Parts: sequence; C-alpha cells; structure tokens
Amino acid sequence: MIRRLTYVARLVFIARTLQKHDALFPLERLDAPPFVRRLARLFAGRSRRNRNRRPGERLAAALEDLGPSFIKLGQALSVRADLLGEGIADDLGRLRDRLPEFSFDEARQTIESELERPLAELFLDFERKPVAAASIAQVHFATIATPDGPAEVAVKVLRPGIEEKLQQDMDLFFWLARIAERADPKLKRLRPVDIVRTLQQSVALEMDLRLEAAAADEMGEVFQQDSDFRTPQIDWERTAGRVMTMERIGSVPIGDNAALDAAGIDRPALAERVIRIFLRQSLAHGFFHADMHQGNLFVDPDGTVVAVDYGIMGRLDHRTRLFMAEMLGSFIAGDYRRAAEVHIAAGYVPPETSVDLFAQACRSIGAPIRGKPVSEISIGRLMAQLFRVTETFAMETRTELLLLQKTMVTVEGVSRGIDPDINFWSASQPVIEGWARDNLGPEARIAGFITDTLDIVEKVPRLLARAEKAFDRLEQIEGEAVGEAVSGNARWAALAGVAGIIAGLLVALTFGDAIW
Repeated sequence: MIRRLTYVARLVFIARTLQKHDALFPLERLDAPPFVRRLARLFAGRSRRNRNRRPGERLAAALEDLGPSFIKLGQALSVRADLLGEGIADDLGRLRDRLPEFSFDEARQTIESELERPLAELFLDFERKPVAAASIAQVHFATIATPDGPAEVAVKVLRPGIEEKLQQDMDLFFWLARIAERADPKLKRLRPVDIVRTLQQSVALEMDLRLEAAAADEMGEVFQQDSDFRTPQIDWERTAGRVMTMERIGSVPIGDNAALDAAGIDRPALAERVIRIFLRQSLAHGFFHADMHQGNLFVDPDGTVVAVDYGIMGRLDHRTRLFMAEMLGSFIAGDYRRAAEVHIAAGYVPPETSVDLFAQACRSIGAPIRGKPVSEISIGRLMAQLFRVTETFAMETRTELLLLQKTMVTVEGVSRGIDPDINFWSASQPVIEGWARDNLGPEARIAGFITDTLDIVEKVPRLLARAEKAFDRLEQIEGEAVGEAVSGNARWAALAGVAGIIAGLLVALTFGDAIW
C-alpha cells in the first residue's frame, strides 16, 4: 500500500511539473485522451515566468526537472521535428549534452575511488569544467602520457546516485505497465511490461561503463575495414565501472549544419551515409549503436562518421535480420503481398491471417510514402495508421525489435536534419538489396544449409550420450526390474526417437521455411 501511494505521489509530481512549466502541450499534439489532459491540468496553475519562454524551452525545463528517464524521452523527441516542430526539437536538443553539471570534486572522488589512484597520477592535465553534461554522465577533457608523447582524451564519469534515480523510475514504469495491462485487455498485445523490462535491461548496461567500453571496442573491430565509420579508441587502464577514458574526438558535430558546410562536407551524401551505416550495423553485423542522436555523432574532415556513447546497443540474430531484409526490401519494391507473407512467416502476425488482407494493410502504409522525401511525409498520420493496422490484426509488440525500431526512427530524424529532402527508402535500397543478395540467394541458402547441418551432426553424439545417461539414471531409481525393461526395447525405441528428432531437423532444414 505504501509503495502504491509512493507511485501515485510520483505521478502527481510529474503532472505538477509539466503544468508548472506550462508543458502539457505535447499531450494535445500527440492526441492524448481528453481525460488525461483534463486530469493533468488539475494539479497546478500556469507559472508567470513561462509567459516569455518558447514551448520547447518549457518542455525541456520540465523534463530536466523530472530526471534522467524523462531527459532520455526528450532526447528521443529532439530528432522528431515532424512531430513537435522545428523550434521545439531544437530546444529539446540541449537535453543531449547541456544539462546542469555536477561538481569537479564529485567527479574526482569517483575517478580516484574507481581507479584507485590519485588524479594527478592518472592524468597530466584534467579540465575541471566538463565539456558536456548529459542525463547519465558528464565528460571532461584530459591529457595522458603515452610512449609517443602526450595524448588528448575524454573522460566519462557517471552522475552520483544515478543508479538509484533510474531504478525509482523503472519501478514506477513497471507499476504503470501492469495497471495498463489489467485495465485494458487490448493493451496486452502491446506487452507494456515486457517493454519496460527491455528498457530496464538497457539502462542496467549503461550503469557499467566497462560494458560500454567493450561495446565500443567490439564495434571498432567490426568496422575496422569500413571507411564510412569509426569508433574512438578505449584507454582500458583508465576505465572502470563508473569511469571510462577514450580518445578525444575533435570532429564536427553532425547536428551543426553550418560547421558541416564550412568544412566542405557534402550534406546529402552524409545523410545517406548515416542511414547506410545503421543498416550495415543492424543487417550485416546484427550489432548496432542504439542511441544515434546528433549529440553522439561527429564527422571527420573526410566525411567519416564517428560515434560516441555506446551505453545502449542492440543485437539481432541472423534469422531476424533475414526477415528484416525481406520486409524492408518488399516495401522498397512495392511488393506488398511479399511483405505480408514475410510478416506471417516470421510470426509477427497471427498465422490464420489472410495474406491478401494483410497485403492490403501493408499497401495502406507503404503506398502513401513510397518515393517521397521525408519533408512530405506526415509521420504522425503514418504512426496512427501503423497502430490501427497492428490493432486490426492483433499484432503483438516484439520486444527484440524495440531498440531497432527506436533507432531507425532516430536515424531517420538525424538524416532529415542534415538533408530535409532525404528519402529513407532510396538511401536504404543499395544496402538492403546487396545484403539480401548475399544472404538470400541460392549460394547463401546452400551455405546456410551446410552450416546448419554440420551444427546438428556435431550435436548428435552429445544428444545420444545424454539420452544414455538419462536411462542409466532411470535404472538406478526404479531398480533392476524396471531397468531391464527399459534397457531393452524401450531404451532403443527412445534412442530411435532422439534420432528421429534429429532426422526431422535435417528434413526441416532441407525442405522447410519456404520463406528462404
């Protein structure tokens, strides 16, 4: 009971904070139910100090007051000018790296405690004022000694007490998700509890900077031969759970169009490059940067994109990537029947769904936006249609795709900020078609069949050995009489059953999965 009262008090605080800053307008723009808007207005009157502030400034201030989880929401909205308008999106952009900083003494205490050495021994020079302060951490520039001479680095330090604050928000979100599932059975298919659980797992990874360093290091290896993208080098000696040190990036921020123009960067080409980098990460490697907003992306003079902040990463298995390639490829080609078949084969739509009817629904989504630049597409109407389609066909939320969907929307927003006329589908087409050709063609099918077959053949001895051990154990428990009975025909029948399962898998590999 006390915990529920705590959650209710937190909701009241959220509503009061939004109203205090006169920042309830997103509820109207995003078409929230009228009763939600009326309820929110009950808690507080409008503050006079907001009269001369822009809507985006008011919303940014409110989200900042509400804490790290809401700041992340603002960061996501900052790349969606099509939802809230250019001015609001620009104002929300300050939530990416211009939040109130914590003190130098707190940063030094964290660094020395984590690395177990005085700051003066770790760095030749350490700038007291942070260069960026975000929701989870802040960054200081510093200089270290190397065999080749002094080197400039960036040091990321977690905010004091950030773990407890984020956990409080996660507890609230879980409570709201469970209420939503109980209150409206229709919401169960959206799996709000699973969504929050996925978010919680992502946040937990952000709380250990060694994991972020490992992700950056892995991404660097994956893209070692790719001239379009690179990652900063990690200084492992000066990295721990709450501190990470990496190469200092002196490139142009990707959100500064004036600086990009001054550097002679081809912005339309850069916008396409960002989209294709994301697709190569997610499709070709199944490992992608899931927080690709403007504050985390920079551009070298030669046009190479450099990403920082690897706290949120996404992974996709090979099978999911195959489905994804076929789905996107079908929409690009305008083959809506194929798009419907892929959705059904992947299990994203109930198996009894009519292919023709779902193809018609896919056309209602794809046809209005096909061949159009982003500037001519109403994302609000598109999302509304997507939601109606998922409701009509009882499609459940796929939590394994949440990060992918969120990142795709963010990447599209970043690219649109660089070049308002960018067409996501046209930019995607070469990458998707190339990957599909390599992974869905006849040679790829043969290679995949051979690999899967060898995997199963390698497992056969282990499966048989486990079966033998199981029956040996049964003999010990049931006694010799039962053991003798089982060890005869029953034993061999059971082993034959195991072999039959293995044979069935081989047959399925050969003739099943018509999608491939």
